[in-house]
This record gives sequence, structure tokens and C-alpha cells, in this order.
Amino acid sequence: MPRLALYALLVCVLAVAAAVVSFVNGNWLGVVWVLLAGVSSNMWWYLRRKARATA
Repeated sequence: MPRLALYALLVCVLAVAAAVVSFVNGNWLGVVWVLLAGVSSNMWWYLRRKARATA
């Protein structure tokens, strides 16, 4: 798996954790973290499929 895909996966996991913490604290800023997790998840899927197609 390429390094950029691993970075996208790491960002996704950290964004989900930040969203959980925000919502537990009652902060609606967690919505932004959920959106960031969605974008990084899509990047991870795309980069993973691209790497598998070239391999």
C-alpha cells in the first residue's frame, strides 16, 4: 500500500476519534470532523484501488 494511502487512513481514524470526543463533549464542531473523515476515507479507497490496479 502506498504511503499516501496510509496517511489518508491515519487521518480518517484520527478524525473519527476527534468527532467522537467532540460529540461526547456536546460540541457540534464534530460535524466538521465527520466530514473530514469521509473525505479522507474516500481518498484511502481511491489510492488503494489505484495501487492494486497498477500492481
